[in-house]
Amino acid sequence: MTNEDFEDIIDALDDVLEAERTALLAGDLDEIGRLLERKETLIDQLATLDEADREPLEALNAKVKRNQAMLDQALEGIRSVSRRLAALRRVRSSLETYDEKGERRTINLATQGDVEKRA
Repeated sequence: MTNEDFEDIIDALDDVLEAERTALLAGDLDEIGRLLERKETLIDQLATLDEADREPLEALNAKVKRNQAMLDQALEGIRSVSRRLAALRRVRSSLETYDEKGERRTINLATQGDVEKRA
């Protein structure tokens, strides 16, 4: 691989990482998915380099770690929303209370699927 090819790959990966960061900040999950394939291809190309050529990659490594931390936080946010929505669904379908012994009891609420309309 020539030095020019190496620099082109580094520049392209830097651009992809910046675009990924922008998409993460905007919450654009579709764009993150589209960028993933390009990022993987560029990283695979870098993996074929000699050890001596790896020194300029430190700045990119910091960006990769930054974006990975942001991705982890985004996933945790999605999981948190999912847990909250599940809790809200439980609240709609049942009532939790305690009996005279202090034991938890769940009362399932019957939901009526049909609305009767009278004239």
